[in-house]
Amino acid sequence: MSADGRRGLAIIGGGKIGEALLSGLVRRGGPDGLIVCERSAERAALLADRYGVPALGLADAAARARVLLVAVKPQDIDTLLGLLADVVDDGHLVVSVAAGVPTARIEAALPAGVPVVRVMPNTPALVDEGMSVLSAGAHAGEEHLDEAEALLAAVGKVRRVPEGQQDAVTALSGSGPAYFFYLVEARVDAGILLGLPRTLAADLVVQTALGAAVMMRDSGEHPVQLREAVSSPGGTTVAAIRELERHGVRAALMAAIEAAHARSVELGRDAN
Repeated sequence: MSADGRRGLAIIGGGKIGEALLSGLVRRGGPDGLIVCERSAERAALLADRYGVPALGLADAAARARVLLVAVKPQDIDTLLGLLADVVDDGHLVVSVAAGVPTARIEAALPAGVPVVRVMPNTPALVDEGMSVLSAGAHAGEEHLDEAEALLAAVGKVRRVPEGQQDAVTALSGSGPAYFFYLVEARVDAGILLGLPRTLAADLVVQTALGAAVMMRDSGEHPVQLREAVSSPGGTTVAAIRELERHGVRAALMAAIEAAHARSVELGRDAN
């Protein structure tokens, strides 16, 4: 508890990422000390009922919580910061998950000395398998990074990077689940094309993806080695890989991630 009696965490913004973090924190330690702050009264009531946490206005949330997790869309950040400036001080810790918004932009809008930590999480936090990446702002020290890391560790793995790498992180892991779902969708459709029922095709693809990911994580082997182990000379896998290369799938994925990076940079520039 802080010297002025503030304690706990307020999640400001109850969208997909805000709810993912809220649900993971509730699963880990229960609802005590958690607050949700959402401008839609209907959405706020839904989250309060679903997770057993109070839904408060911004001023009340900042008065009660020391850590404020900002989970609004980048397009809404300026409006929120204008409101936040009147209710925070350097005794708060502001943790922002707004994609592409630099800590300098947030710090400039808030009272002097407020520590800010920038985070890029992703939606697998909903199942405690998120990937969150942290960067410190000008007034955030190791203790603030430690606190933010402990918070995000409730919903998955956490890494720290210099803030200059955050746009690349956004493109790779922040948006990454969507690329995975897109590829799964295509593979399920292929199974249906080959005559399999949709439910069976989905089971085959999802379990194969899960098993492959665990193999890669736990084996320590390079993806090339793992792929080659499945690719018998003249076999079915080699025929499939040849088609992927012929259609430029590798290049398309790299171009897609570059496009996401460029958009993240653009969002940060727009916020300025």
